[in-house]
Amino acid sequence: MKTLQTAVFLFVFVPLANSAPPIQQESLQFYEYDADVPMGSLVQQDYEMQSKDIRKDGTNVSLDTSLRLQGDDGERNVPPTKDTNLPTCLLCVCLSGSVYCEEIDIEAVPPLPKETAYLYARFNKIKRIAVSDFADITTLRRIDFSGNRIEEIEDGAFSKLLLLEELSLAENRLLKLPVLPPKLTTFNANQNRIKSRGIKANAFKKLTNLAYLYLGHNALESVPLNLPESLRILHLQYNNITTITDDTFCKSNNTRYIRTSMDEIRMEGNPILLAKHVNAFNCLRTLPVGTYY
Repeated sequence: MKTLQTAVFLFVFVPLANSAPPIQQESLQFYEYDADVPMGSLVQQDYEMQSKDIRKDGTNVSLDTSLRLQGDDGERNVPPTKDTNLPTCLLCVCLSGSVYCEEIDIEAVPPLPKETAYLYARFNKIKRIAVSDFADITTLRRIDFSGNRIEEIEDGAFSKLLLLEELSLAENRLLKLPVLPPKLTTFNANQNRIKSRGIKANAFKKLTNLAYLYLGHNALESVPLNLPESLRILHLQYNNITTITDDTFCKSNNTRYIRTSMDEIRMEGNPILLAKHVNAFNCLRTLPVGTYY
């Protein structure tokens, strides 16, 4: 005697008016009432079986990849997107043209987004700056490498940074200064190991916008030559400066010459006795800070 199976169908009444908007309608789960499990579970079981078959050959397939195997064929032809800025901006903080890579123990300058204007990479383990680090980043206006271990800067590393206004290399291990970009207004190289032979004679001459120059706590034996007229603040404290000349700050052949922009010169902590060189300060509005007696 054959068993009569009765199929029971679930009818859903859909009102013609005043229906809920699509975002509020709940999805319906259909059941076949002569079966023990819902169709949704069968789909899950089928997915798990396919996942096992995929792994039989030892290949590790991610969940996302396995799901795409069952998805629409059209999705398989979509090329993956690639964000070249993503690694740096995951490691650092990227915000409105500024990149903050501070105290994360990086040993080299990371690849930067092309529109970077401000880079803060203080207190890391960077040892070297290469030309390639900034070859394509011409929008930089401020760079701060304070508190690293920089010993070498390749020639021309900053040559393409024509908009750069502020550069800090303080608290590193530099023995000489690199060629500096022409629009600098502030340069800080405090607390390095720079000697006078590590600064070229015309290193600052063409920097006509330079207003703040910090070279304290180094190993300079003399004041750098050809300081620009734009200079307002000059820090040379705690070096090994033993002598200065009448042309160091002034012009010995022009007694009427006045340095109108210079507001402060710090020379304390040097072995020089400033009282022996009073003619060297005739053009200054204020005397340098240092030892006179």
